[in-house]
Amino acid sequence: MTEAINHDTFGDALAHHAQAQPDAPALRFGERVTTFAEYDRRATQIANGLAALGLRKGDRVAYLGKNSDQAVELTLGAARGGFVIVPVIWRLAPAEVAWILEDSTAPVLFVEDEFSGVSFAGRKIAMGEEFAQWRDSQSDAPVTAEVTRDDPVVQLYTSGTTGRPKGVVLSHWNGTNLRPVLQREGIYWYCAEPGDTMILAMPYGHIAGLGSAMNAAQAGTELILHAEFDPALTIADIRRHKVKWIFLVPAALRIMLAHPDAENADFSSVKGLTYGASPIPLDLLKEGVDRLGCEFAQLYGMTETWGTVVSLAPEDHRPGREDKMRSAGKPLPGVEIAIFDEDRRRLPAGEIGEVAIRSDCVMIEYWNRPEETAKTLTEDGWLLTGDAGILDEEGYLFIQDRIKDMIITGGENVYPAEVESALYGHDDIADVAVIGVPDEKWGEAVKAVVVAKPGCSLEQDGVIAYAKERIAGFKCPKSVDFIEALPRNPSGKILRRELRAPYWEGQERQVS
Repeated sequence: MTEAINHDTFGDALAHHAQAQPDAPALRFGERVTTFAEYDRRATQIANGLAALGLRKGDRVAYLGKNSDQAVELTLGAARGGFVIVPVIWRLAPAEVAWILEDSTAPVLFVEDEFSGVSFAGRKIAMGEEFAQWRDSQSDAPVTAEVTRDDPVVQLYTSGTTGRPKGVVLSHWNGTNLRPVLQREGIYWYCAEPGDTMILAMPYGHIAGLGSAMNAAQAGTELILHAEFDPALTIADIRRHKVKWIFLVPAALRIMLAHPDAENADFSSVKGLTYGASPIPLDLLKEGVDRLGCEFAQLYGMTETWGTVVSLAPEDHRPGREDKMRSAGKPLPGVEIAIFDEDRRRLPAGEIGEVAIRSDCVMIEYWNRPEETAKTLTEDGWLLTGDAGILDEEGYLFIQDRIKDMIITGGENVYPAEVESALYGHDDIADVAVIGVPDEKWGEAVKAVVVAKPGCSLEQDGVIAYAKERIAGFKCPKSVDFIEALPRNPSGKILRRELRAPYWEGQERQVS
């Protein structure tokens, strides 16, 4: 493992690699290859270009599109100039995208052509040829803005229990502090190095997408970008570019291994596969190890923690460790994990409560949401995750349930309140509750439990179609049940556990 180097900012890290390996490939998108020297110069040009548009340090820069080398260049350019990148999930419904753009206060939006119709009051710059011409016309003189490790660099929107997304504000140090610590502790499976190649196919509007791209810039790793997950392209590029590291959610791994091209694929270059968003089923793990012949490690974290803060190491994915494979793993070096009761008192090993995290990775705040921030961050630095869990005597974290009702389907976060809000406008729906149910392909699937208004007739397909007109497809129910009345407690709160119970009977955990 290479020498651990502390970089306070992502701009500093990129400059280091441009000096150390100027001609090495940094970004690969289709047939287009960008060296670290080119990457570094373009980041400077973009930073100066944003300043020339009138943006000041701390201003937001919005991006709406899929993964690309230009998206990554924009991100590092914004970082170098002291601006804050706001990547918007392209799969969201137009109204959701418009709300995020307005909330972010970004004066400029960089947008791919297929999404250019989105409502936006500020300046739009199209990705592709227009972006390249704008970028290349800017000065490459050194950036004059002073950027520190505590400055915000990313604002990622995560769905909220109230139905409105919250902007998670993360600093340079949130993202850069952990790597040198992990290097010194030998956590090699989360420390790709210069000369390594890795594929990025996870959506750019997620910390697993944008965060991985920025981590690669810090590490000096060659990043192969896929616009979105494509199992055939992933299999082909692993062979073509001797890919060493891959991150996939379990649902994507299952899809890749089921693809016809996987049968005779050459996976010999792959040293490790990291996965997250949900535990991996034992049968899928065994198939993955057999077909890929590499080490597996689980990653657990949140947008609010710049992603991974807990990891289940490769040695815990081996025969005889099945009991630990049900866990999320142990906290990484430099990360504290505690289990709190309802009064925020620390619980002993073996008792269930809310998982809390304390680390330099923990976010600055929720953008313009002081009350939400105060509910989530304690005065002594703990982040309350909303996950219910247990720590065992050895320090392994076992996630039991989600206190805030969140559903994770195929690696995407869905909150019932969002879906319920969309469905409540249906003229024939009197009441509705949304839950997550086990799904072999996606881990969990969204299910709506609906009460029809007296005298009205509803069908599953009609309810789903209504939802699709209002919210992103991945948030829409995959199935609908109709009942006479929803179970509620004396104060009127829906008893989701009671609704979920029949579907989760016999499962080891109440999340999947």
